[in-house]
Amino acid sequence: MHEAPHDRSVEELWTAIESYDGEIALRRAESYMETRKYISEAEIVITRALDDTLLTEATELKWVQALNAGVDHYNLTHMRDRGIMLTNASGVHAFPAAEQVLAYMLLFERNLLQGIHRQRRHEWRHFGGGELSGTTVGIIGVGEIGGAVATRAAAFGMDTLGMRRNPDRSHEAIDKMLGPDRLHELLARSKYVVLTCPLTDDTRGLLGATEFESMRSDAVVVNVARGEVIDQQALAASLQNGKIGGAALDVQTPEPLPEESPLWTLSNVVITPHMAGSSPKYLDRCADIFLSNYEHYLQGEYDQFENRVV
Repeated sequence: MHEAPHDRSVEELWTAIESYDGEIALRRAESYMETRKYISEAEIVITRALDDTLLTEATELKWVQALNAGVDHYNLTHMRDRGIMLTNASGVHAFPAAEQVLAYMLLFERNLLQGIHRQRRHEWRHFGGGELSGTTVGIIGVGEIGGAVATRAAAFGMDTLGMRRNPDRSHEAIDKMLGPDRLHELLARSKYVVLTCPLTDDTRGLLGATEFESMRSDAVVVNVARGEVIDQQALAASLQNGKIGGAALDVQTPEPLPEESPLWTLSNVVITPHMAGSSPKYLDRCADIFLSNYEHYLQGEYDQFENRVV
């Protein structure tokens, strides 16, 4: 098990795997140097990051279990070339991330930002709030997180639009599924535009000046995907010019967001430090995925792996 430097949050994961009722030999690397020491003999690695140096030195490596859902920072080409399997933690973020998206939408819909600003000024003055019921949310990327957002949004009585590369794949909580060629239709119809898509060549810079022009003037962009999915300069300009109504950004580019970014000081922006997927149950769910896959690994049932990426 490889921990990222200064990461001591995996004690629960270690305990869960250590208690596995079967044969499993564990080594815990608590520093980069320890990782380099152990990795040449490792057949399986559980980690949040694995650079090219470690990959090259891992001559016996057969399987990497990532503790993250996004794997754009792993060298997938290297893994494919060497036949190394990669499974991720897709799905473990779904519940907390979806709840955070609902929190953002309620914050804007009920106009609570206005209340927070007035509280800071010690100002007691009435303001009104709206209702999520009957409003439209457009969810770009209906995977585990996007589907969980749709389910919760539907429970609030919202109209749900979804976008997938294959719009024929429906979801029970999505009223209408659209393909990427209908992005501007989704943007024009949605008061809340929620990004839950992976970062790929197709999604990098997906929302820019042209896309913001297609949105409603009261639209709120919610990003729990990757910062690079949005052109931040165009976003800041659209917010400052009143082209759109607001933004809730759990991810930015770069991270941390530079101090000089205008997004910090805009009154219609909420910024959180890439924590939407955090949950006290996170590592328990990671352990469940790993141990289920480990059973298949022992039997050579690699096609049965959950969350296999490579």
